[in-house]
Amino acid sequence: MKFFKLYKNFSRDEDGAVTVDWVVLTSAVVGLGIAVLTTVAGGTKTLGAKISDDLSARTVIDYSDDATASEETDETVIE
Repeated sequence: MKFFKLYKNFSRDEDGAVTVDWVVLTSAVVGLGIAVLTTVAGGTKTLGAKISDDLSARTVIDYSDDATASEETDETVIE
């Protein structure tokens, strides 16, 4: 009889159900975050490679020496 009373009280207790709801909700949010990161990762790598290539192709002008600065007239316009 004591076992049935214990089982009856356990089945009516809802404290654990709230915890399970939060675990399911949290795992859904984490799953969506991973899906978004996986989707965006390829585009981010491609854009980073394009930026790296563009920066590598540019030259840096040293303005510390006035004679060199007056000789350099080629300026790149960023569009």
